[in-house]
Amino acid sequence: MSVLPPVRKDRIIAQLPKFFNKGAALHTKDEFHPKVKTACQEQRTGTVGRFKISKVIVVGDLAVGKTCLINRFCKDVFDKNYKATIGVDFEMERFEVLGVPFSLQLWDTAGQERFKCIASTYYRGAQAVVIVFDLNDVASLQHTRQWLEDAMKENDPTSVLLFLVGTKKDLSSPAQYSLIEQDAVKLASEINAEYWAVSSLSGENVREFFFRVASLTFEANVLAELEKSGSRRIGEVVKMDEQKCAYCQYY
Repeated sequence: MSVLPPVRKDRIIAQLPKFFNKGAALHTKDEFHPKVKTACQEQRTGTVGRFKISKVIVVGDLAVGKTCLINRFCKDVFDKNYKATIGVDFEMERFEVLGVPFSLQLWDTAGQERFKCIASTYYRGAQAVVIVFDLNDVASLQHTRQWLEDAMKENDPTSVLLFLVGTKKDLSSPAQYSLIEQDAVKLASEINAEYWAVSSLSGENVREFFFRVASLTFEANVLAELEKSGSRRIGEVVKMDEQKCAYCQYY
């Protein structure tokens, strides 16, 4: 019997959340992959939903709003008194996706150079990387490539979902935002990341963003489990065929 409390009602995901910008989305489908939906209905999600915890690391320059982004979603608070993260911190968020329990471990890493070597030790094993920049600071957008490079040193680029997130949208004028969005969408497309713009102060797009991260990470995990189970079944068939051949040699 599970000792965990029920998943909060505002963490239940029954439909695939929509992307933010069609020009920079990991995919533009309206629904979860058919294989994922079927697996969830038949309760064939493997380790996903039982003890699988997906790791999400949040990286970016100092003071771009990484901690505020996480706190707005996890605690629904916004602290105007800035405090730099020392090393790393993390929050655990539990969801229910298509009826299956699913947990995200959100790792908040330090943006200061002196803590970079400490934070980087926690990058390994990420299923998703969220690269954060300030929509009002072009330099922080330019630095995202280096943050991505550092994160990928510890992970397999083919198995990690990337998200490029601009923060402090409430501080941007429409003209200013339009200009930096063009550059951000272009960069996101180049690095195969999904682009989002949010405001932790107002909460704009924060919930939608994390629901999207949870959904796509869940989908990727279930597909990986199905592929593994499929490979095992194929391996068993091959092994049985080999045994039959060996058996036939005796007759």
